[in-house]
Amino acid sequence: MGRGRQEPRPPRTDATGDATAGTAAGDAVAEKAAAEAVETALHAVLGAAEQDLEDAVDSAASPLAAAGDRWPHVSRAVLARAEQLVDGCWRRGWQPADLVRVVRRELQPAHVRLAVDLVAAQHRRQPLPGPGPRWTAQLDELEAAVGWGDDAEFLDAAGRRESTGRFGTAGCVLRVLRLLARLPAIPPVDAPAAPGPSAPASGPSAGTASGTASGGGRIPARIRALLAKAEATEYGEEAEALTAKAQELMSRYSISEALLAAGGSGPQEVPASVRIGVDAPYEAAKASLLDAVAAANRCRTVWSPEFGFSTVVGFGTDLEAVELLHTSLLLQATTAMTRAVAGRESARRGGGRARTKDYRQSFLISYAGRIRQRLSDAAGHAVRDAAAGAAGAADGMEGGGPGASLPAERLLPVLAAREEAVEDAADRMFPSTTSHSLKGRDAEGWSDGAAAADRAELRRPRRPSGPAHPRPGAPG
Repeated sequence: MGRGRQEPRPPRTDATGDATAGTAAGDAVAEKAAAEAVETALHAVLGAAEQDLEDAVDSAASPLAAAGDRWPHVSRAVLARAEQLVDGCWRRGWQPADLVRVVRRELQPAHVRLAVDLVAAQHRRQPLPGPGPRWTAQLDELEAAVGWGDDAEFLDAAGRRESTGRFGTAGCVLRVLRLLARLPAIPPVDAPAAPGPSAPASGPSAGTASGTASGGGRIPARIRALLAKAEATEYGEEAEALTAKAQELMSRYSISEALLAAGGSGPQEVPASVRIGVDAPYEAAKASLLDAVAAANRCRTVWSPEFGFSTVVGFGTDLEAVELLHTSLLLQATTAMTRAVAGRESARRGGGRARTKDYRQSFLISYAGRIRQRLSDAAGHAVRDAAAGAAGAADGMEGGGPGASLPAERLLPVLAAREEAVEDAADRMFPSTTSHSLKGRDAEGWSDGAAAADRAELRRPRRPSGPAHPRPGAPG
């Protein structure tokens, strides 16, 4: 029995492979379209004038929010573009704390949280080589961490956190991207090098200014502990005594390090720079207080009010002393002002000028001016002590030691050379600066601020046999 001829079978095809290839091609097209849509939206808001910005953001956000099932692709495109912009900010001299601070000044809390997300995303994708302890400390303080899983889920995660829909989320993103894209180049700061064997790292900082803490630090842990106790105590006299001792030890330690370096047995440094946040309200008065602390520690400050920070230039140990003492004095000033306001409002039964902005501004300006004078006197006293052989060694700081003293004819040129190096470095960073004077408009605030500064003891505590409240600048 014969069989008929069989028809040839068609060639087999891999349906799964074809589908995968088709999906990949479709994703690539969708990713490209999403990237173009994000770029078009960003271009629209970048070109908008401030008075037209709200309408421009709404118009640009609408097509992104209407992406439908392409929304995950928009999410990836947003992160990719944001990472480029954040990387550009780093290359223009910005650091994580600076970037988030300027977003906080210009926009709303939701935008700040989004900016932190974008910093975390960029750091995950393109970590800078050897960013150093200060950079890492800023990321830690900001709590910059990727917590949204796949990048396709980023926008949905942000929307859930802020309780906003796609339109609101897209608008929030565009405002942040616009701000990042418009940030100008600023002089990069060169943080102090890590302490060497002659300047051992100490414990964690007692306080830092807006995320500018360095890693291990050079200032001995004993000084940090004194300031931490001064800020924690509820007793004014105890805080004054602790701050006074901390200031005394910082001055002696700084001079001792300068002498060791001049003698060739200490680390050979050049001036470095850090940024310290100057936050609202009363920024001018707070910047003046920081400048007073910096000047007493042979550093120089340049305030950038449009960005909310001051750049401080100086040698490593002096910069750390400025950060620590400024943080402590700012806390003391704020506490004293709050108490003064409360006391005057109570005396006036809830009314009067103590509630006004002028009172508080005048209080802080006067406080800063008086502290400047007292710190200058204390710094001069420390130099005279060192020239007389009364300064302690860098390690124990309670007696003589290597580099603890030097005749005045040799000590003063050492300190003058360091001050000149700081001035030269600051002039190179900021070739064009202007000086401003501050005036308080409230007499009561001015008087109360000066009185509070007088109570903030900065020198060593008197012996029990001495007067309870020596006049400022008197020999210790």
